[in-house]
Amino acid sequence: MKIATWNVNSLRARADRVEDWLRRTDVDVLAIQETKCKDDNFPWELFENNDYEVAHCGVNQWNGVAIASRVGLDDVQRGFAGQPEFGKGGKNPILEPRAIGATCGGVRIWSLYVPNGRALDDEHMGYKLSWLDALKQDTVGWLEADPQAQIALMGDWNIAPKDEDVWDINFFLENELTHVSAPERAAFAAFEDAGFTDVVRPHTEGQFTYWDYTQLRFPKGEGMRIDFSLTSPALTARVTGASIDREERKGKGASDHAPVIVELGG
Repeated sequence: MKIATWNVNSLRARADRVEDWLRRTDVDVLAIQETKCKDDNFPWELFENNDYEVAHCGVNQWNGVAIASRVGLDDVQRGFAGQPEFGKGGKNPILEPRAIGATCGGVRIWSLYVPNGRALDDEHMGYKLSWLDALKQDTVGWLEADPQAQIALMGDWNIAPKDEDVWDINFFLENELTHVSAPERAAFAAFEDAGFTDVVRPHTEGQFTYWDYTQLRFPKGEGMRIDFSLTSPALTARVTGASIDREERKGKGASDHAPVIVELGG
């Protein structure tokens, strides 16, 4: 069984690429972020025509998450317990479409689009940290209820947990950029402390998952590793391989993120 995560940065704009990729890679489950769709303009037929069931969570042209599966799609949950709302300046807060879960082939898949802190002193940073803490509290509860649960937290975490996960850590520190700050890294580490494992890193040392469109970041090799699949102990034991499809970042109309694939056995 193959499961994958991909921030597509607008699903409708990249529908052809997503369809070609699904056919070429033969993945069983795809967790998608940044669909930038509402349910009424989501390309349902893209998945249905390729024998995937799909569940989506989106309310406007921002954010949006989905799960496409050809091994079952049960117990769909949009959002998680305690997920904080956000409204600029505290006004008109909404529950942003950043998390969706479903059981696929016996594995509880979560497609997650963690908020971008924007700046160290921005209100989005507090929101990001609160969002991650609420998610961590919920996941701890899942494992306490069933230590043998097979869970995959997949998506764009907007955090680079280690210095080698950015092209130049000094550039980030000197410019006081997000993604590498101590609070963000601590929030990520809390999931590992709770028993989840970054199962892709051992198979992809030195590789990135994201390259900004600006400043020729991709051809310069100036990327970041911010897309992760964290798995519960029972699912970690099933992982036989993992890869980052850097080739999919190439060419016209590519997302700024590459798909990340996890292979499961047993």
